[in-house]
Amino acid sequence: MLNLLVLGLLVVYGGGVWKFWNGFNRTNFTEGKIRLTLLWPILLATNKSYRKNFNKALKGR
Repeated sequence: MLNLLVLGLLVVYGGGVWKFWNGFNRTNFTEGKIRLTLLWPILLATNKSYRKNFNKALKGR
């Protein structure tokens, strides 16, 4: 059961990385693409500006 949970978390994390990386050009960010992509769960939970840009990257707005 624990293995399934870990696998699920890795899939969600990887999906977030993939979507943000591909939509990075739609955000207001110009630097730190790797850092912002890898830290997306922490930044999404703690930073309002990042949340807006993350949604832009995912939705294309």
